[in-house]
Order: sequence, then C-alpha cells, then structure tokens
Amino acid sequence: MSMYQKMVNVIEQKVTPMAGAMGSQRHVIAIRDGFISALPFMIIGSFLLVFIFPPFSPDSSWGFARSWLKFSLNYREQLMLPFNLSMGVMTFFISVGIGASLGKHYKLDPIMTGLLAFMAFLLVAAPYKDGHISTQYFSGQGIFTALLTAIYASEMYAFLKRHNITIRLPKEVPTGVARSFEILIPVVVIVATLHPLNLFIESTTGMIIPEAIMHLLAPLVSASDSLPAILISVFICQILWFAGIHGALIVTGIMNPFWMANLSANQTALAAGNVLPHIYLQGFWDHYLLIGGVGSTLPLAFLLLRSRAIHLRTIGKMGVVPSFFNINEPILFGTPIIMNPLFFLPFTLVPMINATLAYVATKLGWVAQVVSLTPWTTPAPIGASWAANWAVSPVIMCLICMVMSAVMYYPFLKAYERTLLKQDEERNVQESNNPVAAD
Repeated sequence: MSMYQKMVNVIEQKVTPMAGAMGSQRHVIAIRDGFISALPFMIIGSFLLVFIFPPFSPDSSWGFARSWLKFSLNYREQLMLPFNLSMGVMTFFISVGIGASLGKHYKLDPIMTGLLAFMAFLLVAAPYKDGHISTQYFSGQGIFTALLTAIYASEMYAFLKRHNITIRLPKEVPTGVARSFEILIPVVVIVATLHPLNLFIESTTGMIIPEAIMHLLAPLVSASDSLPAILISVFICQILWFAGIHGALIVTGIMNPFWMANLSANQTALAAGNVLPHIYLQGFWDHYLLIGGVGSTLPLAFLLLRSRAIHLRTIGKMGVVPSFFNINEPILFGTPIIMNPLFFLPFTLVPMINATLAYVATKLGWVAQVVSLTPWTTPAPIGASWAANWAVSPVIMCLICMVMSAVMYYPFLKAYERTLLKQDEERNVQESNNPVAAD
C-alpha cells in the first residue's frame, strides 16, 4: 500500500468521522450561529474605526488629512458611540444568537431562549456598583463567559421543559402569554444558580466569573496568538478540506472566541494609542491564508486560465470570478484538488508558508496589524488593507503571498496538466484507431 493510500485511509477512517461528529455537535453549531448572528453588527462597528482613527500620520501636512484628524479628535466621543454599541457589546448579540440556535435545536421558542441566555450573561458580567453598571465585559473580554452562560441557560431551559417542570396555562390563553409564563421557572432557576455562584466566586477569589474565566484562560489566549497555533489551525483546516470536509467551519468555530477577544484588545489599544498586542485574528486568517478561498487558490485560478488542457482552462474561467470573493468550490471540485494526490502538498503547504511569512513580517513591524472585522468575501488585497485600518503594507504582504502561492502551485499544475494532455492524446489515438466504437 502506498504512503498516499495509507494517508487517505487514516483520513477516511479516523479524521472524517471525528470531524463530522464535531461539526454536527449542537454546541459547536450554536457557537458558530451566535457569531454569524453578531457578524453584521461587528462588521459595521469595525468599519467606523476608519472614521474615528483616519489612516494618516498625526504630523501630516496635507490639508485634507489635517482636517479629518482634527474632526476625529474633536468629535471622538460622538463617533465612538456607534462603535461602542456594536463591537463594544458584541457579547449581547452572541449570547442571543447562541440561545436562539439551541432553542431551535430543542424545539423551544428561540426568542425566549435567546433572551434567557442574554439575561444569564448579564447576571454575572454586569456588576452594579455606585449606581453604575460596569461595561468592561460586554466586549471581547466577556466572550468566553457569554458562550458558557448562553449554553448553560439554554440547556437548563431544555432540561426543565423535557421534565415538564414548567407552568402550563389553558389552551385558551394567547400563545405569547403562555410562552412568557412557560419561561418563568427557567428564569428563577438561572437567577438562583448563577447569581449565588458569582457572589461566592467573588468572595473567595476577589474576581467575578468573567474575570476569573479570563484569568484561567490567559495562557490559552496567549498561545492562540502564536505561530504554532496558526500553523496547527491551518493544517487541520487543509487536511479536512482535502478529505472533502468543510474544515474552515470547524476551525473558525473553535478560533472565533479567541479572535474576537484579541480583536477587542487590539481595538482598545488603538483607541488608547498603545502598541497593538495581537497578530492572529480573523482578518489575518481570511486575507493571508485564504486568498481566493481555502488553500489560497486565487493565483491557481489565474494559472488555470493559461493552461493547455481544455478542462483546466474551462475550470479557470468558471472559478476565477468567484475566487475574487473567496469562493473557490469550482476550483476545488472542478480541477479537482480534493482527494487529488498531485495537489496535496501545495494545497496543504501554501497557506502554511503564507502564514509564516505574514506572521514574521507583522511581528517585525513591517506589516500593520488587524483592527477591524471584515466580510470574508472581501477580495484579499482590499480586505487586508481594510482590516488594518486601510494601511498599505497589508496589500503588499497579500501580493507577496499571492506570488508565493503561484510559484508553489505552478510545478504541480504543470505535472497535472501533462497527465491530462497525455490522457487526451491516448483517447484521441484510441478513437482514431476505432472509429466504430467512437460513433
């Protein structure tokens, strides 16, 4: 048995079932749905950063730049309000999204389940002191608390409903009123469990639940921003995709809480005029590692356009436009790359090499860091600049990654092209020697 066949067997027998189970797990799906629900608000909130912190040097002598900088400084508080009510409260949207997703799974009212999850989060993450509610954990620092409290509240609601521990009203009562009474007991249970727990943890450790969670996860959050973490996550994504499994959904589902926490820290540092602390965020993943889609296949799409093989040239024409917007299924399945041994090495190594180049360049201060959340369909050079508050250096880095991708894909594409041309030639010879069979 060849090495490749052994690898395929391991993927089919071990990796595929495990990835399939993880991808269909209800809590993983709920977390993914929660972030997807919050995405529009966070994208718009991040977009406002360019108006709040214009991409000009403070000592610029250009009149337009000076006017914009002065306007931003004079109206900083007003400009920050939409940002604070979107990115600044991202945990609100995520909590409701997770609760609603689990509510649908358990056939509960998704609105009520989402609101219950939201209340559970506020109960532990919004301490009230001196007549004010602290907003410290409404953004990235409260992400992990939002995930845990939303899952706990939703699971508790489902448990109580499953065991008929609920208030039932006559059928004549309007549905909306009946649902309101149905959730009374879950609300009481959530308050009676989370609030005392929060008070107990605060009295014994001096930290409320979100603070304690972030303290415990600090080493993990720090490790998630390292080059090994990037390489491991992208390698897992590529291996799963090569086996035909949507690896990006699984990896981003795991990494999203870390990315959001790190994004919030970068935005806080930007607002304070401090050095940005984090490199590996979703903008880094989308615009350096997934240029044209998983495997960074946009450069490959351009190469396919000039292929001598009609099949590959046709796939290039079909796939090049979607690849601009990071949709590369025509390339993956049409070439094909999926389960094609000739493309295993470049498909796996291209994004890993791009990750290393981009990480080192950013670490050295040559490339601006990510401070904004961008739609994943944004074309790579534009998205890279947008994510870094419209800096130019990410565009250059993205173009370097594209050139490197093309260089790495080229020899494997030519080898595959020769194979296809040889097959076409043999087929034509066979048909010319046997015209009856060809008819």
